[in-house]
Amino acid sequence: MKLLLTGATGFIGGATAVDLHKKGLFNQTIFMVRASSPSDGLARLLANLAVFNCVPKSSELSEAQIICADLADVDSLTQADWEGVTHVIHCAALATFSSNPKIWTMNVEGTLALAKAVHLQGDLKRWIQVGTAMSCGPGLDSPVSESWELGLDSKAHLVPYTRSKIAVEVALRDLPNFPLVVARPSIVVGHTQLGCAPSSSIFWVFRMAFALERFTCAATDYIDIIPVDWCAQVLSDLCLKPQLQHDLYHVSAGEASSNRFSEVDNAFAHAQGTQPILDLYQQVAVKDLRSLVPLFEEKLGKVNRILILQALTLYGAFAKLNYVFGNQRLLQEGFAPAPSFDSYIKACVDSSVHVSIVEQMAYDFK
Repeated sequence: MKLLLTGATGFIGGATAVDLHKKGLFNQTIFMVRASSPSDGLARLLANLAVFNCVPKSSELSEAQIICADLADVDSLTQADWEGVTHVIHCAALATFSSNPKIWTMNVEGTLALAKAVHLQGDLKRWIQVGTAMSCGPGLDSPVSESWELGLDSKAHLVPYTRSKIAVEVALRDLPNFPLVVARPSIVVGHTQLGCAPSSSIFWVFRMAFALERFTCAATDYIDIIPVDWCAQVLSDLCLKPQLQHDLYHVSAGEASSNRFSEVDNAFAHAQGTQPILDLYQQVAVKDLRSLVPLFEEKLGKVNRILILQALTLYGAFAKLNYVFGNQRLLQEGFAPAPSFDSYIKACVDSSVHVSIVEQMAYDFK
């Protein structure tokens, strides 16, 4: 086996690299890294692994395992770069809820170019395409099923990112004899042991909602959240398992491990040593979030009001969906259920004590 991992300098990709290291697979893995040279790429990869407290031996990882490339310029590489690759876990993407103009170029065109180049070598046995469960689009009943039919209406998507992820999945599925398996994580927040140290993505939304005592979801609504280390383990296991029953899986908390917003509130308050906000909490419609602007500086300190409102509107629209993503396929394959968010939220709180909400937001608005 020769495995290609992309996105290893990111959040999910970095956690996946750590899981491969735990499995003793680094000597069989190459890494596509955005870098000017193999030495620079190796340095970037090692720096990200260190964030997860992973320090490989020099005998496990070398410059020879680094392929310097960006999803925007995959065509510049030669076929020799992909020689012998049998398995791919493709985590690399421009993951942002902003309207970055490079989203389509990288997430769709670049991914397709890479897939065709690797597949052309003729050795490829499995391609794990890491998408997002939110690519199903709005307006569905919960739990959301694992289906190729959802999210195909490009006009229905809330942000360009989810539109790009469903588009590339469909395009990959149309490639002749392409061994595609799509893994769609739900909302990935924190790490069960390290909390938000590897990444603060999305956790700031909860901090902000609890500070404002207002958000778009009801206290009884469910939120399907998974930790990055469990997500990474599932991705690598899906890649390595000899036989799979399906070509599409939700990597999600599902009905068994999702939390109500009130449960998250209780766990968050307990971790902080404060009282839950439930008695003070007010649900606010997405269209009425602008009414919260006067509270921003009172509750959050001096902030960019426009940026805060934009962030609340984007994430508030997703939270309002009240989605749980069905994960029966994963459970039927024998995978253990995800840890619930309230079981590790203390690690997220503890790792965020000296980081402002605005600083944490920066990760999601590249």
